[in-house]
Amino acid sequence: MKLKDSFHPYAIITIFFWSLAYVLTRLTLQYFSAFSLGFLRYFIASCTLLIVAIITKMKPPRRADLTWFLVSGAVGFFLYMIVFNQGQATVTAATASLVIVTVPVITALMASLIYREKLRMYQWCAILIELIGVAVLTLMNGVFSINKGLFWLFLAVLGLSSYNLIQRYLTKTYTALQASTYSIFIGTLMLAIFAPASFRELSGAPPIQYIYLVVLGIGSGALAYVSWAAAFSKAKQTSQVSNYMFITPFLTTILGFLLAGEVPDRSTLYGGVIILAGVYIFNFGGRLFDKTYQSESHKQSGLRQSS
Repeated sequence: MKLKDSFHPYAIITIFFWSLAYVLTRLTLQYFSAFSLGFLRYFIASCTLLIVAIITKMKPPRRADLTWFLVSGAVGFFLYMIVFNQGQATVTAATASLVIVTVPVITALMASLIYREKLRMYQWCAILIELIGVAVLTLMNGVFSINKGLFWLFLAVLGLSSYNLIQRYLTKTYTALQASTYSIFIGTLMLAIFAPASFRELSGAPPIQYIYLVVLGIGSGALAYVSWAAAFSKAKQTSQVSNYMFITPFLTTILGFLLAGEVPDRSTLYGGVIILAGVYIFNFGGRLFDKTYQSESHKQSGLRQSS
C-alpha cells in the first residue's frame, strides 16, 4: 500500500494532537470553565475551517444528510466537549486517557453490530494486550482514582464512539474535510450558548493561555478531526483507525512530562512498550498470522500426500 493511500499517517497525526489536548486541557481549565473551553476551542477550529472552506469553494452538504451532520456535531463536539472537560476537571490527564482509551473497544463492538465488521482473533488478542499495557501504565503506581469525573468521561466515551461510526458513514460520500468541517460548524453553533461567559473568562486569562487555545483549536480541533476523518475514509474497518487511540495514555504521559512537569516513571516505559506492541499486532499481525496459517496448511497438505 502506498503511503498516500494509507490511513496510518492520518491516524498518527490525530493521536498526537489528541494526546496533547489532554495536557493542554488540564492547563487551560485553571482559567476557563469546561463549557467555555469547549466553545473557545471549536470557535477557533471553525474560524480556521471557514477560511479553508472559502478557499477550496467547499460545496454544502445535501439536505438529506443534514440530520447526520446534526447528530455528528451534537455527539462529537457539543456533548463530547462538555462531558470530557467536566471529567478532566476532576481527574489526572493519565486517568482521563485511561477511560477514553476504551473508545476503540466500544467502537469495535458497535461497528460489529451496525456495520457487521468482524475482528479476527489476533485483533481481539491485540486489544487485550493494549488494555494490559494501559493498565500497567496508569495503575502500576496507583494513579487511577474513582470519582464523579469518571461518570462524565464514560459519557464522553459513548459520544466519541458514536461519532466514529457516523464519520465512517459520512466519509463514504463526503471528503474528510467536508465531513469534519460541517460537523465542527454544527457543534460550535450548539456550543455558542456558552459564548458570553467564554469571552468574559478570556479577558482575564494570561497570554500563554491564548497559545494553548490556538493549539487546541487548530491542532487538536481542526487538523486532528480532518485527519481522523481521512483515516476512516482510507481504512477498511472502523476499528483499524480507532485502535490507534490506545497510544494516547503513553503519549499523554510523555507530553505531560514535557509540558506540565508530570514526571514519568518505569510504568510509562513498560506500559508504553506493551501498548505499542499491541497496536503493531492489531494492524500488521495479519501478515504473520496468514504466513503461519499458510505454512501449517502446506505441512498438513504434505503429510496427507505422503500418507
